Amino acid sequence: MSLSKNQLKLITSLRQKKYRVKYNLFIVEGTKVVNEFLNSNIELEHLYYTENSTFNNVENRTLISASELKKVSSLKTPNNVLAIFKIPQFKIQENDGLELVLDAINDPGNLGTIIRLCDWFGIKQLVCSLDTVDCFNQKVVQASMGSLTRINILYTNLELYLSKSKKPKFASLMDGVNVYKSNLPQNAILVMGNEANGISNKILDLLDNTVSIPRFGDLQQTESLNVATATAILLSEFKRGS
Repeated sequence: MSLSKNQLKLITSLRQKKYRVKYNLFIVEGTKVVNEFLNSNIELEHLYYTENSTFNNVENRTLISASELKKVSSLKTPNNVLAIFKIPQFKIQENDGLELVLDAINDPGNLGTIIRLCDWFGIKQLVCSLDTVDCFNQKVVQASMGSLTRINILYTNLELYLSKSKKPKFASLMDGVNVYKSNLPQNAILVMGNEANGISNKILDLLDNTVSIPRFGDLQQTESLNVATATAILLSEFKRGS
C-alpha cells in the first residue's frame, strides 16, 4: 500500500495546532519514541512504516516507501516509522508532592526537555499557562523522548490555579533567594517563566517565595541560564532533600 491523498493531507495538517485540536490527533516519529507510545495507554490511530521497520504486529498500519515517509516527516533525517495517536484527556490530579508550573514557555525544545526532566525527577503533574507551547507539537513530542506518556500535563488559567492552591509557591528569578541556601519543602509549587520575559507580574503577585541560581563565573557576565537548564538545577535541589 501507499499513502493516499487524504492520508497525506491529514498528516501534514497535524503540524498545525488548530488541526491537532480539530482532529484530536498528533504525530510521533522514530522507532524508540513510537514504541514508548505504543506501550502506553495513549491510543494509536494509525501507523505508517517502511520495509526496514519491525511493526508488523501492529494493527492499523500501512506500509509505505522511504520516499513517502520523507514527504510527511518533520525530521531532517526521517526514521522508519511515523505514527498518529489520539490526544489523551488530561485531568487535574491531587498531588502532595512537588509540582512544576510553566508561565508562557514558547520554545518546543525547552518544553520537551522539561517534560523529560519531570519524568526523571518524579514530577507527576506539569501545569502550563494557556499560552505555553502545545505539548503535542511535533518538536515537543520528539524532545520529550517518550516521557510525554508518563506526565500529566494540564493547560489552565494559572492565576486561578495558583490562587486556589495552599502549597508554598516558589518563583524562579534572577534576583531571588540563593537556592543553595534555601529551605525547600517537598510539597510545593515551582514556577518557571518565559524565556525572554520571565514570570509575568500577575503571576508573581501570587507567589510567596523566590529562588535563584547564583553565578559562580569570575566575570559574572552570563545574562541568564536556558529555562530548561535552570529547571534541571532547581528540581535537583528541591529533590535533594527528599
